Amino acid sequence: MRIVVLPGDGIGPEITAVTVAAVEAASKKFNLGITLDHDLTGLEGYKRHGKTVTPELVKKVEGADGLILGPTDTYIYKGEGQVNPSMFFRKHLDLFANIRPARTYPGVPTRVNAFDLVVVRENTEGFYADRNMASGGSEMLVTPDVVVSLRRITRECCERIARAGFELAQRRRKKVTLVHKANVLKIGDGMFLEVSRAVGKEFPEVAIDEYIVDAMMAHVVRAPEKFDVIVTTNMFGDILSDLTAELSGSIGLGGSVNAGFKHAMAQAAHGSAPDIAGRDIANPFSLILSAALLLDWHGRRKSLPAFNQAARAIEEATVAAVAAHEATGDIDGKLGTRATGEAFAKRILAA
Repeated sequence: MRIVVLPGDGIGPEITAVTVAAVEAASKKFNLGITLDHDLTGLEGYKRHGKTVTPELVKKVEGADGLILGPTDTYIYKGEGQVNPSMFFRKHLDLFANIRPARTYPGVPTRVNAFDLVVVRENTEGFYADRNMASGGSEMLVTPDVVVSLRRITRECCERIARAGFELAQRRRKKVTLVHKANVLKIGDGMFLEVSRAVGKEFPEVAIDEYIVDAMMAHVVRAPEKFDVIVTTNMFGDILSDLTAELSGSIGLGGSVNAGFKHAMAQAAHGSAPDIAGRDIANPFSLILSAALLLDWHGRRKSLPAFNQAARAIEEATVAAVAAHEATGDIDGKLGTRATGEAFAKRILAA
């Protein structure tokens, strides 16, 4: 497996270095033969090449088996007319499924009962101005005081995100929750529900329930243990997945993979946090867990069970490391970023 590694901005290089060490340890432990191709994007890419994403980088990523992207601080170079690397690769590679697991960890204080769920978020259309119109953004300044924002919902995108969710639920606890706002967005979310229900009939062992999005926010805070796989549209999933990650004790424990049929990108659930960059206190586990999801995606796509075993080993090592306080201070750990990574790699190799 060949993975392109782009460390990004802010804390990106710090947590990416730790993640690379974890992937290399897993590759050695499970004989995966992973090769890592390091390159630049974000601010460093812009400084070196005059662009955040170059044609050469695009070609390299297209030819790889996966991408690890550190968080990028798009506000730094937004005024220079440069593209957001995260947005670009999601759209260019058609990474239609954003898979965001969230679970509680022994040793991390929370205000909710123990839970283990996954948000499956449509990633290529919806209320995102950059993902709807071939001619450009879908927000229009009609007059100086009036803005119109368009949302695109298609039957094809509803079908494939629903299928991704039901296939995942089939491997888990066999329950899918559809989250929508069809009482107001009757046509768009109505189509999402119609298509999702139709896909659900192909999975008779999977139970289905449905929640209006505002009610869902209350239910998931009150009793997150009730949920298994949550399938929803882009904006709702973006908000809901941040909420569920934080319910686990820290958004720094939220893994995230953007997956398509041919490509996938591991990406931390959080941002570049420039205020703590270089201080050796950034929590690396979100990107580590995202890399595990990337390995699992590759293993399933290529029918290579060793990659799935490696992904589970990384997840289990995360549970053990957090419980042993071999982690950063935001989750009651005792180590800095670099030491957390060193201890984690040793744990993988010793398992």
